[in-house]
Amino acid sequence: MWEWLIPLLVVVVLVVIVGIYLWATYNALVQLGVRVEEAWSDITVQLKRRADLLPNLIETVKGYAAHEKAVFENVTQARAETISASGPAAAGVAEGHMQQALKSLFAVAEAYPQLQASQNFLQLQQQIVDTEDKVQASRRFYNGGIRELNTKIKVFPNNLFARRLGFSEREFFEVVDGAAIAEPPRVQF
Repeated sequence: MWEWLIPLLVVVVLVVIVGIYLWATYNALVQLGVRVEEAWSDITVQLKRRADLLPNLIETVKGYAAHEKAVFENVTQARAETISASGPAAAGVAEGHMQQALKSLFAVAEAYPQLQASQNFLQLQQQIVDTEDKVQASRRFYNGGIRELNTKIKVFPNNLFARRLGFSEREFFEVVDGAAIAEPPRVQF
């Protein structure tokens, strides 16, 4: 008489276990997604901070090296590209251009000993170095979050339903021109 109850209980327990697993996995994916969005926000804050410092640095260097017009135009263009970047791929391209432009700017600055002694320039230089460190740390944090999220989406059995729940892999923040950042801007004076 009660033989049908045991298979029913087994099915109910299995459905509850699968439901709890889906619920826990969904929440974990949401948390990872929020962490990635937070990390991207940190990157954009640091890139904006650097972009805000650059006009002051350019003006300081211009006072000593007004004839280096192409260098200043390149930095200004790279700054605009960085500000308008709308995602990891575009930001990676912009970051490569920015690193090249900063190298050129600091190379010009090295040619002017009186600029190297300017307190304003030294403070701006230190702020740029600090910001570069923060950009690098933010990138590592962002890429770590992306790695965790993408791994969670790809592993079995999550890969069977993660996309159906609206989760997709995200792209890493990688500089497209690796040679541009192979050697960071030299700022030693």
